[in-house]
Amino acid sequence: MEYRELGRAGVKVSAITLGTMTFGEQNTEAEGHAQMDYAVEHGVNIFDAAEIYPIPPKPETQGRTEAIIGTWLAARKNRDKILIATKAAGRSKTIDWLRDDGSLSRQSPAQIMEAVNNSLARLQTDYIDLYQLHWPDRPLRIFEGLEYVRLPGDAHPIHDILTALSDLVRAGKVRFIGLSNETPWGVMSFLKLAEQHDLPRPVSIQNAFNLVNRSYEVGLSEITHQEQISLLAYSPLGQGYLTGKYENGALPPGSRKTLFDRLGRYEQGNGPRAVSAYVALARKHGLDPAQLAVAYAVSREFVTSVIIGATDMEQLKTDIDGSDLKLSDALLEDMDKIHLDYPNPCP
Repeated sequence: MEYRELGRAGVKVSAITLGTMTFGEQNTEAEGHAQMDYAVEHGVNIFDAAEIYPIPPKPETQGRTEAIIGTWLAARKNRDKILIATKAAGRSKTIDWLRDDGSLSRQSPAQIMEAVNNSLARLQTDYIDLYQLHWPDRPLRIFEGLEYVRLPGDAHPIHDILTALSDLVRAGKVRFIGLSNETPWGVMSFLKLAEQHDLPRPVSIQNAFNLVNRSYEVGLSEITHQEQISLLAYSPLGQGYLTGKYENGALPPGSRKTLFDRLGRYEQGNGPRAVSAYVALARKHGLDPAQLAVAYAVSREFVTSVIIGATDMEQLKTDIDGSDLKLSDALLEDMDKIHLDYPNPCP
């Protein structure tokens, strides 16, 4: 397993991060523990969670993921060997079941404090290594589309949010802070305010990056390099589509599409054609499509760690092994040709 610097934090993270959003929904506590055991045995030193996990977020399951990580940490007694990353929910028009007072999810200082304290309790730990803002508090469209779309509503000032996070760092509850699903403007605004007011600097950004969504390359990849902000790339398998398991209309039992049918972005426009082209290319070269997708993300210079998630051990083994796969120049050229034919069809 390769280890890479996490921003300017002075710590190294494995090239693979174990994503845990299936723990407590698609995976039992015992299965989650087995996944964490296997990941650590194979060099993974960072787990990623969120206060709203498991996915899909529901009031009756919220927090189970962190709780499963917490029982694992308590049983294994290896807290100092693992980096725990989790996230505070952002602005929402619908999530009114997350906060104790029933208010809508936001990133006010009070809500950030409530969120971190609840996460610490579920995780059974005194500190969180990397505390991330799951999505911006600003009223903009996220999770779909490439263009900026401003929505009605207000936003908490970034300075106030950053000050609240600074209080958590000073209190020893958080070691480092990070962003997620953020824009170039958002990242640079956090960095500018951190410098101006001597506040903690974000060390990472967790955004989607995969073969059918390379939008991070435009704008954000330069920030990664120039400002030493680590990309923790999520959804390297395109929510499972790039494994080929949904080809020809297949619906594998237990898969997210079968259970929840929330993956529409991969079935629109050129998405299906691009996915099929990458799957076919992998098979042409005798490669597992999932490993090709993971290896591609790991190989990008601006990617620090790739977040993988699995619902069974075979998937987990396949994905971790994919991080060791080296792609030839010829194969990378073929992948870029597909990208030119179908650029970013699933943002």
